[in-house]
Amino acid sequence: MMSLWELACRRWGQDRQPGPMSFMMPAMIRDPFERLGLDREVLTVSQLNGRARVLLEDVFRSVWVEGEISNLARPASGHMYFTLKDSGAQVRCALFRQNANRVRQALRDGLAVRVRGKVSLFEGRGDYQLILDTVEPAGDGALRLAFEALKEKLGAEGLFSAERKRPLPAHPQRIGIITSPTGAVIRDIISVFGRRAPQVELNLVPTAVQGREAIAQIVRAIRLADSLGFDALILARGGGSLEDLWCFNEEAVARAVAACVTPIVSAVGHETDVSISDFVADVRAPTPSAAAELLAPDNSGLQQRLDGLQRRLLLRMQNRLTHDRLRLESLTRRLRHPGERLRQQAQRLDDLDMRLRRAFMLNLNQRHQLLARLDTRLAAQHPGRTLKLLGQRLESLAERLPRAMREVLKDRRQRFQAQLQTLQVVSPLATLARGYSILLDEQGQAIRSAEQTRNGQRLTARLNEGELLVRVEDNHLTPVTLSLLD
Repeated sequence: MMSLWELACRRWGQDRQPGPMSFMMPAMIRDPFERLGLDREVLTVSQLNGRARVLLEDVFRSVWVEGEISNLARPASGHMYFTLKDSGAQVRCALFRQNANRVRQALRDGLAVRVRGKVSLFEGRGDYQLILDTVEPAGDGALRLAFEALKEKLGAEGLFSAERKRPLPAHPQRIGIITSPTGAVIRDIISVFGRRAPQVELNLVPTAVQGREAIAQIVRAIRLADSLGFDALILARGGGSLEDLWCFNEEAVARAVAACVTPIVSAVGHETDVSISDFVADVRAPTPSAAAELLAPDNSGLQQRLDGLQRRLLLRMQNRLTHDRLRLESLTRRLRHPGERLRQQAQRLDDLDMRLRRAFMLNLNQRHQLLARLDTRLAAQHPGRTLKLLGQRLESLAERLPRAMREVLKDRRQRFQAQLQTLQVVSPLATLARGYSILLDEQGQAIRSAEQTRNGQRLTARLNEGELLVRVEDNHLTPVTLSLLD
């Protein structure tokens, strides 16, 4: 068996067309790992995982793998993640929502399946995984698993609920039969109707009832029969294996039965056979003959029922006449002269008039009392009183204002005198007034040390009154050299 390395190198050497890895590797290098060996290229982890992912997806574009599901996870996103394992190894699998919606069987831990997808790498974690597009049951019972999965799906949608099932007509006149025209089923149904209800019109809607091509034919036949205005429909087929009856377990057929407006009876297989169409149909019959008996009224039974209904009708008519005669007599005794009724109404009118007058006077007195209370409250809230109080307060404030202003001015004057005295104490002008002076250099900076001066430098002496321009003759910082000739 060829190793992954050899397969990748051979595939890279044969494929000269620009591929998804052309942005990483020069076209002249056939071996995708040759550059790493020659140039000592240092990859980041992201580059390494990216190259590995592209290489895996290029080599393993579509593979079938069989194994057992474990660690199945269904997050809210609709994607599905699980581990596919056998006795010696395991691999992570991802089934994204658009592909998960096409899976008919219910996936669960421990289920043996065959999957198809491409080998890839989740770059964020460096996990090797399969990106799936198809999941099928593996081993024995695959059809049974698909049957249970579709049954669970349609049941969750409410297609099996009793509320949506329509009753069969008691006396149908036209019935459509959806089945094969060559089988024994149609003959059995015709025989039952000929014996029990020959007056019913039977119409055959032919279709194949086995094989892959039968699915589309059955769907078309159901839709055609539903549009022809029959009183009821029979969807029938003889017995067979699960594979033979499988077209009646297809979702397309089940949804066509559910969408049918005409009441439909499903009679597929023998009594022990059960199909998805049986659950969706309005009525399930164990055999095609039983379906015919459900819709074919027995003539003898109908005659007996008609006689019984006639007797019940005569008895009810007699009872109704007796009841109506007694009721008429009772109404006759209860009937009164119109004048008495008018007198009663006049008395009631007088009573209502007196009640209205009392209510009006009571309401009027209440309004007078309310008006008196409001007038008292208004007098208490007269603006003259408020203006008088505000005038007194204004006079009080006018008297307080001059006093407050004098107190504030006196306090500010005292604070000013104190600050003025403090300023005079620390002011350099006071020092100058005592006979001192301040020496300033050319930049106006005060001279505090002889080291800040040089011989011959001109300084300004600031006095209490006026200034003097002076020159430094000797700052006593450098030795004085005297001429021997002097």
